[in-house]
Amino acid sequence: MELPAMSELMVLSFVVGLLALMATAAVARGWLRAQEEKGSQPVVQKTNGPKKPGSKKQKQQQRIRKEKPQQHNFTHRLLAAALKSHSGNVSCMDFSSNGKYLATCADDRTVRIWSTKDFLQREHRSMRANVELDHATLVRFSPDCRAFVVWLANGDTLRVFKMTKREDGGFSFTATPEDFPKKHKAPVINIGIADTGKFIMTASSDTTVLIWNLKGQVLSTINTNQMNNTYAAISPCSRFVGSCGFTPDVKVWEVCFGKKGEFQEVVRAFELKGHSAAVHCFAFSNDSRRMASVSKDGTWKLWDTDVEYKKQQDPYLLRTGRFEEASTMPCRLALSPDTHVLALASGTSIHLYNTRRGEKEESFEQVHGECIADLAFDVTGRLLASCGDRAVRLFHNTPGHRAVVEEMQTLLKRASSDSTRQRLQQQLAQAQEALRSLGALKK
Repeated sequence: MELPAMSELMVLSFVVGLLALMATAAVARGWLRAQEEKGSQPVVQKTNGPKKPGSKKQKQQQRIRKEKPQQHNFTHRLLAAALKSHSGNVSCMDFSSNGKYLATCADDRTVRIWSTKDFLQREHRSMRANVELDHATLVRFSPDCRAFVVWLANGDTLRVFKMTKREDGGFSFTATPEDFPKKHKAPVINIGIADTGKFIMTASSDTTVLIWNLKGQVLSTINTNQMNNTYAAISPCSRFVGSCGFTPDVKVWEVCFGKKGEFQEVVRAFELKGHSAAVHCFAFSNDSRRMASVSKDGTWKLWDTDVEYKKQQDPYLLRTGRFEEASTMPCRLALSPDTHVLALASGTSIHLYNTRRGEKEESFEQVHGECIADLAFDVTGRLLASCGDRAVRLFHNTPGHRAVVEEMQTLLKRASSDSTRQRLQQQLAQAQEALRSLGALKK
């Protein structure tokens, strides 16, 4: 009886063991299948996990921030200051007639007014005028320094801003209710306000130069017949308007007013003839008795324009210099107030010439991260300003100081009175001290 019972017990144990083994195998197969499915998932999903809302947009913004160009760095022993408040590229600048301010405009929809007395300080203060729903490409001060005008990039017209002095010494800026009417059919390349305050000039890249009164009415339309205009400007004396373009000359007109200040007419005054190719740019001297020009023929020229043009007398050529860069790319030009120094800009570089000897005295390479858009001397002639990227850079005009030294030394040899000699010696000493302080005095 015991043997059969033991046999049943063994059979039962065998069955239980077999079932346990089958269960273990099933569990093992399930675990292996889960591991295989888990291993077949993309690694990227495992690493990154679930996407967060807005993460793609954030990455795009980060990428844009990374791609934003850095501010161009430039150093030079003659660099006096760098004005860096603009967040967009600066396209134009203008010194006020009283020498106290510099106006700059950029594609960041602002115009900034800088105090020139801060240029040689560590901090450079500026006051901001916002250009609503547009941006300015050109800017010019009014003769009384109480307003400025800008050319609007999208509006294709002039806008006037009034400057009101505040108690803290700054300015508040207010745009006039109405802009000037649209008249130009091609992009405008320059604007200007006569120092007399009698008229405004605008010039476009076709062959049109318009003369306006201050109320926004067109007084005269000039057809330059130069195939296209590359530059135009008003003379400091306010008598003349000049233009240059595809033809190898600079044309100058007289804007005539009556004794009571009423506009009369615009008549041809004279031409600068001598270049053999298109003229890039030109400039008047402070007294309008000299002019300078630079051409695609690879030369710059200095002219005596103090002539009796009403008697058909032509300007005299005083000096011709070589500037090969002008033959391959557009150039900007600035003439110092005393005409002793000519500044030429091509691409991102600036070159300073002594107009008396026709020699290059200074070169500044890669001044800006973009091509130089504007070039101007301050009213004293001691500083040269340039713009091209988001900064305005100011340089000490050492060639100007050297030219004064040369001129004073020459005049001292011919001085006949003690008072004259004393005055010349004082000016000589001041120029020499300026060069010495800049480490530019030649031994």
